Amino acid sequence: QVQLVESGGGLVQPGGSLRLSCAASGRTFINDAMGWFRQAPGKEREFVARITWSGGFTAYADSVKGRFTISRDNAKNTVYLQMNRLKPEDTAVYYCAVHRGGSFTAADFTSWGQGTQVTVSS
Repeated sequence: QVQLVESGGGLVQPGGSLRLSCAASGRTFINDAMGWFRQAPGKEREFVARITWSGGFTAYADSVKGRFTISRDNAKNTVYLQMNRLKPEDTAVYYCAVHRGGSFTAADFTSWGQGTQVTVSS
């Protein structure tokens, strides 16, 4: 079983940037596709981005495409989410998880971290 710990969240002004990290422990996740989700108050958890085990293929939600970049460093067992040109509607708790395969819905991801809060406000 892999344990995931997210970090890097905080308060940022609109137009600013943050980089989130997701550190894995318990076992290597080198063969796992990984993803980022977010959940705003009163809303469903929604897909943000996914990366294959090699890092060769990535996928993004339309709402973040062109602004967010997912990457990974398998030597460090860490996945990153670089978030640029942040908007107030990006405010949410951000989670990373292991992709079991199938759809990009939360049901097909597992080993969720505890999340990190991102607040975009002036």
